[in-house]
Amino acid sequence: MIEFLKWARVKFNVDSKLILIYCVVYFLWGMIMNWFGTQMEIAKFTYWWQVVTCYLLYMVPISLLLRKLPFHTQYAYGLIAMGLLEFGGYALETSYAYPNNLLDQFFGLRTFALGMALFFALYFPLGNWLVEKIYHTVFRKKIIDK
Repeated sequence: MIEFLKWARVKFNVDSKLILIYCVVYFLWGMIMNWFGTQMEIAKFTYWWQVVTCYLLYMVPISLLLRKLPFHTQYAYGLIAMGLLEFGGYALETSYAYPNNLLDQFFGLRTFALGMALFFALYFPLGNWLVEKIYHTVFRKKIIDK
């Protein structure tokens, strides 16, 4: 446990501008996906502010922990993280899945949360890649842990 805490401390000890980019990217991403899910009547958060709790307070720290790991490793750990989030969201009814939505029609009713977890697990490797590209483009330097 001590080794994990040391490892996590290093992962969180980054340039504050990097964290700001993560927050902006993930907040916009969350708002767009919530809007898209609502417009397409797939799924939505019960309250808009859940974008903050899910994308900023949950997904940003996980992204920081997973960054610099290989794509497949980020996806595998992201799948666990998103599986727990999706399960909790629908079990607690803080997320709403529209009845007979596109995913239900295509994959079947009982696979909705699994499909969502499989899709959203891609956020971690893709989000880390995107944030690194933005950081490098804006600040003209590579991300270096402090």
